[in-house]
Amino acid sequence: MAAALGLGVFVLLLLPPPLGAAELSAEPVAPPETSAAVLAPTRRGPAPVTDVAKLCVCDLLVAQCDVNCCCDPDCSAADFSLFTTCSVPVVTGDSHLCSQKAAIYSLDVEANPPERVFKLIDQVNPSIFCIHATNYEQALTFSSPEIPTSENFDQLLKQFGSGAFSAEPERWDMNADDQNLSDANETYRYQYGAPVQTVDAFLRLPSPVVSSWCSDGNPAGFLVNQATKCIRSVSVEKCNDIQAVSMLFYINSSILAVPKSSQMVNISVQSIVVQSLNGMRTLLNNSDVLRLPMILDGLCINVVLRVSYHITYTEAGEIIEAAAAFVLGAINKEALSMEQSFEISFTQVNTTPVPLSGNPGYVVGLPVRAGFRPQGSGIIQNTNKYSQLTIPQSTASQDCLAAQGARAPVLFGYNMISGCKLRITAALKCQPLAQALLDLLKGQSFPEYVASFGNSQAQDVLDWVPITHLYISEQSSCQIPVSLEIEVKWTKYGSLVNPQARIVNVTATITTTTLKQLPSGRERTILITSSVVFTDVSSPAEPGYKAWPTINAKLPFDFFFPFV
Repeated sequence: MAAALGLGVFVLLLLPPPLGAAELSAEPVAPPETSAAVLAPTRRGPAPVTDVAKLCVCDLLVAQCDVNCCCDPDCSAADFSLFTTCSVPVVTGDSHLCSQKAAIYSLDVEANPPERVFKLIDQVNPSIFCIHATNYEQALTFSSPEIPTSENFDQLLKQFGSGAFSAEPERWDMNADDQNLSDANETYRYQYGAPVQTVDAFLRLPSPVVSSWCSDGNPAGFLVNQATKCIRSVSVEKCNDIQAVSMLFYINSSILAVPKSSQMVNISVQSIVVQSLNGMRTLLNNSDVLRLPMILDGLCINVVLRVSYHITYTEAGEIIEAAAAFVLGAINKEALSMEQSFEISFTQVNTTPVPLSGNPGYVVGLPVRAGFRPQGSGIIQNTNKYSQLTIPQSTASQDCLAAQGARAPVLFGYNMISGCKLRITAALKCQPLAQALLDLLKGQSFPEYVASFGNSQAQDVLDWVPITHLYISEQSSCQIPVSLEIEVKWTKYGSLVNPQARIVNVTATITTTTLKQLPSGRERTILITSSVVFTDVSSPAEPGYKAWPTINAKLPFDFFFPFV
């Protein structure tokens, strides 16, 4: 099958499936000042056979308006005002194409009367395998693969023998009349999951596809943090000719600040670490010198073992800085392959990354992440992860008034208890004392939500668990809090092979006691305690077995004739 695709049928571009469709033009236009080599003929996909704006799968009645069918041409504006929803909100064209037109239907319920909203956008196909461009001479037909013979075996082995190969035809039929050039005044920006474009194509993040061998056709998606590992076929004799083991292969192409723009961002070298054959690593002081692979004493040195990209972007979706950190190593003559690892991360300018406590589940010993949620906003957290959810810290003097301000972070999986003593005199008033003790137990800002996972994002409010507050008190005129008990219920989530810790419930219980009026000159000492308990509420795993197959055999009535 792979050979058939490689002999001039169509090109498959491997795209990571984004979480949502992103508006992106079908082809990137090269900047006007680029060289002639960059301005090579653009490979284009086939023209759409049908117009998605005229497709309507919910139009079932002839010459009548179908209820909640927003694409029905028989419906009028008065009919749309009575709709409650759009039964078919999205209509797309050929699902095999990487870039396709999509018709979006929705209802504007705030309008008076409500009206239908129609949009026609360019959509990126979320499928792993999609058609990026086609050879118009062959169309979408499959050609018969070339049969290996003794004469062409070496040629086929050289073309298809590696883990990944190019199926790009020698010539592409171009039709200038079919090119849809966008308006020059239109403003572009990167959207989530859109491929990060470069001068020649896109920023590549090698990854395994079908097998563990590296494929260089995987594009890096905007705001999609990725980490991949794959195997690269190498040999010491040809290490100078293998582009994928050279630093230049990963930094020689400039990134476009925004799609379809002439503004370019060069990839700078952030750091270079050299790793010896025994695994010892050394950080080089001078990272400005480009170190290319070379053969020395039977070893191929300066081969790329690890690449870490770090992209800085603005709130408007513009890339302003790109850096790469390298780990270089050496291979000997016996090595036939090597493992490479790649990472990419994104950080918004003038922001501080929020530290995580696991990915995705909590790691024992890391602080529990917590925060607040203002009206109509996401979760707001303290930049210090050790100050998000805390309890009073015990001191050597055991004096509650002296211990004010000393807090201990709540660490996942660690049951904790702390306490102090408070000396009460007859001169103390009830209400100021109760408020002071409550501030001592809960701190200046007790959070409202706790992250269910160690990597829960602040904008994903549904991934945060609200803290339930309980109060245990007696019936009296003066009540003062004496204890804070925090119970964190968590469960194992995901596969039994690698379960992830997930918090499902958090309860904070305040216990109060009655403060009796003391005679003049008398004192009383009470104990103030705080505790944290983690409870595993995971259901026990139960093995499941498939039912035994039943044999439903029917024999002809004369099967045993003439014996029966």
